[in-house]
Amino acid sequence: MAKRVQVVLNESINKLGKDGDLVEVAPGYARNYLLPQKLATLATPGILKQVEQRREKERQRLLAEKQQAEGQKTALETIKRFTIRKEVGEGEAIFGTVTTSEVAEAIQAATNQEVDRKGITVPDINKTGFYEATVKLHPEVTATIEIQVAPL
Repeated sequence: MAKRVQVVLNESINKLGKDGDLVEVAPGYARNYLLPQKLATLATPGILKQVEQRREKERQRLLAEKQQAEGQKTALETIKRFTIRKEVGEGEAIFGTVTTSEVAEAIQAATNQEVDRKGITVPDINKTGFYEATVKLHPEVTATIEIQVAPL
């Protein structure tokens, strides 16, 4: 049986691991491919300490992003209702539809905060009235807002 070698990956490698992961590989794979290509470094106590510090820094960054998203959620849910004005035809039917870009612009106008339009989910809106929309601010933070579609 061959002895396994522990290495820390410098880049993400398909079917092996992500950047910074500690993995066990065959000695030949490490010696002949990973180390010469600088895709990994041998796991020494100093390297492991650096990896742990990098992970902690990344965890702190993700926590700060989540807290910022929570603050945005509070701001959005405090305002709660955003108005979008559209041209109206017969029977309160609007011309066109309300797009995520229009919702993002309405949010930015009201809160002065950028919101990614790709994270906004809007139902099919083709009449004036009130509609619920969700805004995904972070993978773990979602805000629900109300959109009022009003005539010009």
